[in-house]
Amino acid sequence: MTGVIKITNRKYPRLLKKIPDPPEKLYYKGSWDADIFKDCLAVVGARRMTRYGEQITDLLVSEIAAAGITIVSGFMYGIDASAHKAALKSGGRTIACMPCGIDVVHPAHQEELYNEIIENNGLIISEYENDFPPALWTYPKRNRIVAGLSKATLVVEAGEKSGSLITADLTRKFERKLFSVPGQLTSAMSKGTVNLIKEGAGIVTSASDILAYYGAEGINKLEKNFLWDGLNNLEQSIIKELERESMEIDVLSRAVKTPVAVLGRELSLMQLKGLVKEGAGKYYLKVTKTQFA
Repeated sequence: MTGVIKITNRKYPRLLKKIPDPPEKLYYKGSWDADIFKDCLAVVGARRMTRYGEQITDLLVSEIAAAGITIVSGFMYGIDASAHKAALKSGGRTIACMPCGIDVVHPAHQEELYNEIIENNGLIISEYENDFPPALWTYPKRNRIVAGLSKATLVVEAGEKSGSLITADLTRKFERKLFSVPGQLTSAMSKGTVNLIKEGAGIVTSASDILAYYGAEGINKLEKNFLWDGLNNLEQSIIKELERESMEIDVLSRAVKTPVAVLGRELSLMQLKGLVKEGAGKYYLKVTKTQFA
């Protein structure tokens, strides 16, 4: 479904109307209803995200979106795209705010994600119609919509001059809650997020930090215990080790005292279950033991 909502329309998002310069019109594709705007969280971060940033975004957003919080982001590659994907994967809803007309897929290589958002009760929105092209000045204007729709903003990764810091500044300007992930101190992509924490942003170490602010709940205790109890001993040992740090298979083999051949088969099964992922020769958790405990 495609349409346009004017600021005078009662369907226009209430929080967005409260910012100093709300768009006069919002063009959209997808499912426009009041519920999608009820509890929105903006998730932003570096375009050149690290594997850590990708892992944390997937981990946090999956649980937050599954609890009914709508994920809002800017559809760019990196943290934005990872946030949209994690929301969809968990069965949640997501809103992509475009720096161009709603008929333009930007970046073009994310056409599949663009269509998936629309097909799963999400929204593609913009203050620009049809094929209006993106420009340098449309990105910061887009960021005010991302922040304006949301009760809070989560910055996952950001360098010292990251564009996501514009959204963080707007969040404070709009007197909304700002959250930041601490990140790895040795990474240039953590300098911006660490500075935000120094300036008073809420520290996020688990999805519960965000869910508590929204008064929402994640997986309940009974479900968590059931999931953990449903894992075999080797799976539990692997999760405990990878919770400390990502590992190459031979290092993990020594840690869990299991031959590489046996461990490789188990890791393949765990990847199919969505428990772990592999990248650059190392294995990473997609969940943590604390999600089950």
